[in-house]
Amino acid sequence: MDNLFKNSPRIGMGCWAIGGSFWSGEVPVGYSGTNDQHSIRAIHAAWASGVRVFDTSAVYGAGHSELLLGKALKDRPDAIVMSKFGHSFDAVKKQMTGPKFDPTYIKDSIEQSRQRLQRDQIDVMQLHLNDLEVENAIQVFDTLENIRSLGHIASYGWSTDFPDSLNAVAGREGFIAVQHAMNLFFGATSLSIVAESHDLIQLNRSPLAMGVLTGKYSNGSKVASDDVRSNDAEWQGYFTDCTASPEYERQLDAVRDLITIEGRTLAQGALCWLLAKSSRTFPLPGAKNSKQSEENAGALEFGPLPENVMMEIESVLHRPPEGPARAR
Repeated sequence: MDNLFKNSPRIGMGCWAIGGSFWSGEVPVGYSGTNDQHSIRAIHAAWASGVRVFDTSAVYGAGHSELLLGKALKDRPDAIVMSKFGHSFDAVKKQMTGPKFDPTYIKDSIEQSRQRLQRDQIDVMQLHLNDLEVENAIQVFDTLENIRSLGHIASYGWSTDFPDSLNAVAGREGFIAVQHAMNLFFGATSLSIVAESHDLIQLNRSPLAMGVLTGKYSNGSKVASDDVRSNDAEWQGYFTDCTASPEYERQLDAVRDLITIEGRTLAQGALCWLLAKSSRTFPLPGAKNSKQSEENAGALEFGPLPENVMMEIESVLHRPPEGPARAR
């Protein structure tokens, strides 16, 4: 495992949710119902519970997530802070304004992220354009390597679900991580094989299936209409018409008793499943409040699910074929 992560507990905190609402036109792409004070407490609670890795993006909340994370961790120089770039935005209107990846934009975006995060150096800077063409991605990582040589970032990676794209650009000295969708419902087998072949850290995006794996929505509860989960885009998939997908609820019911073994909550069991998949998996569950942060971090005390439980899960959980690579 890369030295940056070697001594860190293997669960981080994803900071998309704390950024709050932002939009792509009229489509919500942020989480609703956030409260800045609760978000700050969630970060502090994660730290107090042993979490040392925090992942955000410039676009989350149109810069707001980075601002909150910078405020909460300004006295924690040993925190591992990761961010992303690639989606430009209007911070005043809380609007995404399109993908950008030219060298000038990348340099400016990283400088703005350093200021919002109150960091001289960002530990891992990731390309946030999931399906960017390889020829363009190569130029992006050339730019990132130059920025790394200046000391503004320590390393870099790509938030992508495309194995062939990852394979084409991994292998650079500064390229240490890939962030990708992975959870009990989707094992990301093809991408994991490529990541393992390059000894990359696998930062697990949507480890709790945007909340479905917590069981919170099993009673038919609906997400708000201004929440990203009300967006029926194919990449999202975990919610339909603002309620948890019936198929995913069926799969959760099939493994409920298995993943809650030894007193784990559903969320903790789902995270422990990820910990058991590889020594290089690194789940990044989100949290809006301190209770959620503490529950997520509590999975560390249980550790990976036992091998016999992992085998039984595979015998009862019949996932659909992985299919062609796509953004998730």
